[in-house]
Amino acid sequence: MSILEILLLAIGLAMDCFSVSVAAGLSSHNTQKGPFVLMALFFGLFQALMPVIGWFCANQFAAYMDQFDHWIAFLLLLYLGGNMIRESFKDEEQTAEISHLRTLLVLSIATSIDALAVGISFACIGMSTFGDILLPIIVIGSVSFVLSCVGSLIGAMVGKRINLRAELLGGIILIVIGTKILIEHLT
Repeated sequence: MSILEILLLAIGLAMDCFSVSVAAGLSSHNTQKGPFVLMALFFGLFQALMPVIGWFCANQFAAYMDQFDHWIAFLLLLYLGGNMIRESFKDEEQTAEISHLRTLLVLSIATSIDALAVGISFACIGMSTFGDILLPIIVIGSVSFVLSCVGSLIGAMVGKRINLRAELLGGIILIVIGTKILIEHLT
């Protein structure tokens, strides 16, 4: 994967974190930045950890999947991107208190499930060593942290409309990357 592809993937994955952070900023009556930074740390950590878990599990079965691995990566990213696009049209607000550990864990897991699937797709496209995925997971975690911080600030200052656009954009990015993977392996 090129650095541009890694960056676009990281941005696509971080859109859930960004959207939740915007919603948290909108619904929070707390003006302190500490809870938002803690939430961003959790999001970044989980977004970096989940691809490793998915990659490790998929590598155990990689030898059996060579003939159809590109289809798996495509379908996973298509499914995740489609879900993000569908979710972008829902009108729901997140009002959970973000400073509670349980809330942080639930939000972190929920926003990083797609990163788990991306880890599976890493194994499917031939990333067979930890060194192959090290740069992508660092970029994914860092971008998630930064966009979560930015999302919290935007949510606190601007308004709800950006939330919908962010998740829509993230879904489109994941579908484009999945399509590119499929085309590369079919040609």
